[in-house]
Amino acid sequence: MQVEHHDLHHEFPEYLDSIQALKSANERFGQLYLEYEELTREVERLEEDDLPIDDFTIENMKKQRVRLKDQMYHMLRNFNNGR
Repeated sequence: MQVEHHDLHHEFPEYLDSIQALKSANERFGQLYLEYEELTREVERLEEDDLPIDDFTIENMKKQRVRLKDQMYHMLRNFNNGR
């Protein structure tokens, strides 16, 4: 199964430098980043290996990933606006 990758660098290529800076400078962003990356790896593994999992579970995982991405996006925008 062909799986679309959702790592943060692909999602926000315009914020590559800011992602690196915030990971180092902001503990909360770093925690969100790690959680997002772990969740993304798990979703992609489940999809790539076509493992049996109910739709409800995978959709909840994807919704959580979107919430994390949204939080980080707002932090990235605020970080860049403050520069």
